[in-house]
Amino acid sequence: MFLGEEGASILKPFIPWVGGKTALRPILYRLFPNGYTRLVEVFGGAAAVTFGREPDRCEEVYNDYNSNLVNLFWCVRNRPLALIREIGFLPLNSRQEFEVLRKFLREEEFTDDYLKEEMELCKRCFEPPEREELLELLTEKTELGDVRKAAAFYKVIRYSYAGSGTSYGGKPIDIRRGLHLIWSCSRRLQNVVIENLSYEAIVPKYDAPGTLLYFDPPYYQAECYEVAFGMRDHYRLRELFGECGCYAVLSYNDHPFIRELYKGFWIFSVTRQNTMANRYASKHPEKKNEYGELIILNYDPRDHPKDRQMTLFDQTDKEQPEYEYTLICEGGKGDEKNEV
Repeated sequence: MFLGEEGASILKPFIPWVGGKTALRPILYRLFPNGYTRLVEVFGGAAAVTFGREPDRCEEVYNDYNSNLVNLFWCVRNRPLALIREIGFLPLNSRQEFEVLRKFLREEEFTDDYLKEEMELCKRCFEPPEREELLELLTEKTELGDVRKAAAFYKVIRYSYAGSGTSYGGKPIDIRRGLHLIWSCSRRLQNVVIENLSYEAIVPKYDAPGTLLYFDPPYYQAECYEVAFGMRDHYRLRELFGECGCYAVLSYNDHPFIRELYKGFWIFSVTRQNTMANRYASKHPEKKNEYGELIILNYDPRDHPKDRQMTLFDQTDKEQPEYEYTLICEGGKGDEKNEV
């Protein structure tokens, strides 16, 4: 279900993303239920879970509340050539240029608000054929607005520290080395529905039998996300998760608060290398940084056994290490809401 014979459909995301799930894909796929007909990434991020699957008859939905990120995905799917061209026209060689792009994304400058007025003036002040030529140029500029914004956001992510989009990475990057991923991911996204909704809106919209909702929310007490996710959101997400009438899978950081919040569900723990910390830990290279995560299910995974050869990345994704996962809480005890 997940891997083709040669693994040709397994893609790396076209951008780095804080909290990306590329490393955990093998475990997630093993724990996913059998026979679901729709997969919804509620907190889409870099869409690692979608890109790791082989396209099949399952409907796929990508959602994220970050409008800049969703616009980038829309442009990758629908306007990849224009996006690639625009990326080539945006040099970025310094912290100052990085901040200019961030201002653009915050719409503090370089907006297209004046274009409507310009087009009206063009109609009044010019006669054919000059008027038609200028209107065509202005229309093209208007249509490229989202592409320019997408290109700026792409560069901010690629040049930022660990893909956070908040601080300049301060290291040389050849931006064109990742352009082939844009083209590959564009083809992969052709039949994927792209949404820009809050988690509170997307869950009831797609909560139906046969659907698998995958939640990868901002982690508890993690302050590295562009979209705010406070304590109220953690409790509200738990409420929605418990009300799901479809299959639901949730990944979180391993914290006592999260373990207590989701007790009664099936909870697995996994420890993986913190690649970001290891990459930048220069003072103590001998120290290994590990990160604990939880995978939470609202169904009994024993009812969905897998063929090991169909779910491992042994032959097709050899760069991915094998992570062990451990059952720490057996769900469905005395809580009827946990049953699908």
